[in-house]
Amino acid sequence: MSDGGARRIALKVDCDTYLGTRDGLPNLLRLFDRHKIRASFFFTLGPDRSGRAIFRVFTRKGFLRKMLRSGAASMYPKRTMMYGTLLPAPMIGAKLGALIRSVGDAGHEVGVHGWDHIRWHDRAARMRADEAERDYGAAHAEFARIFGRRALASAAPGWQAGVGTLFVQDEYALDYASNTRLGAPFHPTAGGITFHTLEIPTTLPTWDETYNADGWGAGAELIARYRAAVQGTEVHSIHTEVEATALMPLFEQQLEAWRADGVGFVTLEEIAREVKAAPGEIPVRRLVPIELPGRAGTVTSSVAL
Repeated sequence: MSDGGARRIALKVDCDTYLGTRDGLPNLLRLFDRHKIRASFFFTLGPDRSGRAIFRVFTRKGFLRKMLRSGAASMYPKRTMMYGTLLPAPMIGAKLGALIRSVGDAGHEVGVHGWDHIRWHDRAARMRADEAERDYGAAHAEFARIFGRRALASAAPGWQAGVGTLFVQDEYALDYASNTRLGAPFHPTAGGITFHTLEIPTTLPTWDETYNADGWGAGAELIARYRAAVQGTEVHSIHTEVEATALMPLFEQQLEAWRADGVGFVTLEEIAREVKAAPGEIPVRRLVPIELPGRAGTVTSSVAL
């Protein structure tokens, strides 16, 4: 993402699970306060049915290989891996509303990630608009209950989007969304429709894609690769279940390395304001599914018209 030469990162924090949100948010708030970083947080607010992700072993090529390579079983608590199957699915927003609200109180940007993370992740690309509205509307209603105002941004679980979800998203008059991977901000088109919500993609690979992967390593080599990856303004998605818990000491080393390199930190809402200042320069791009190294299944990206 070009910005005239400055090296900057927007940290996009995806809060996917009940225990990841409960245990990871306090850690990140302390870490970001210590390093004077303002980040963009996106919350899953409905049922945590993470245990049902196990069925992706049968439906998503590479899922088991990714889980074994990244050591996911050691990063995610056993209870998380049973929610929605052997254990009831906790309602994240209802149980953790005060903690979630504290993120906004600390001065960070806050937005909607989703309602049922598993369902959106697995079905969004083929959801009808009425089905998408049930989940998306529930998440926005819970966000408004917690924060006392409407959400101005959202970021789809698993970078999954389709015509139905984008149609619903446009009804919410957001400042922007972050549903895709790779490239500069754009307006998406799909199914013959051009949508007006600005899209800001995640540009860097995520740690669950690279950690312990060939050529990336799990320590100094990983940090060095991410130092070199920052070429302009980048969007880096992190997860409370990974960088804010099991790998938090390593993540702090990453932040310190970026600071030492002179990298600045911005929020997604700041990027959106900058892009919208020149509306005639925002391209329209067609959504496409792509595969990424280290990630099972496909994610939503875009190509030029």
